[in-house]
Amino acid sequence: MKDRLIQLIFEKAFKYSKEPSFKLVSGRMSNYYFNCKTVTLHPEGMYLIGNIIFGMINKAGIKGIGGLTLGADPIADAVAYSSYLKNSPIEAFVVRKTAKAHGTMQWIEGNIAAGDKVAIVDDVITTGKSTIEAIQKAQEGGLEIVKVIALVDRQEGGRENIEALGHTVETVVTREEVMELYRAKNP
Repeated sequence: MKDRLIQLIFEKAFKYSKEPSFKLVSGRMSNYYFNCKTVTLHPEGMYLIGNIIFGMINKAGIKGIGGLTLGADPIADAVAYSSYLKNSPIEAFVVRKTAKAHGTMQWIEGNIAAGDKVAIVDDVITTGKSTIEAIQKAQEGGLEIVKVIALVDRQEGGRENIEALGHTVETVVTREEVMELYRAKNP
């Protein structure tokens, strides 16, 4: 499944240029670009991601999986769906970028509560900023973070920034794994 996921990421989500031509959220220019939504919203991508990440968290006693909207949402949904099919339901939740402006004014949406064990997930980590934001909001909501998972680690310091806060990051796919496929197809 992982090999096929790398292939899908390479085909649908990855762009490479010898000159830095892709502007990142940070404003920095890069040679690499990953638009993982083309994979996380793809039927086969959802199937692969849901099964792979479910396998990574199944034995951790996790009640929920989620992260900062929008990158984490389809990943959390795919895992929740896969978990239900495997008779081991895990709730999906969403960490908002801003608190809800009406009603309960919450930061986190879903069927989880303070004290629940959760996994924080993100589609791509570069600096780790959005993952760290999700971790902080989850902790403020009283959630116990037992796993942090990145679909793609760009290998540019994000993992180290998150781990400096005391959370181990597990990665499904690294930039280098995608580049290995790129080099094989572009000798």
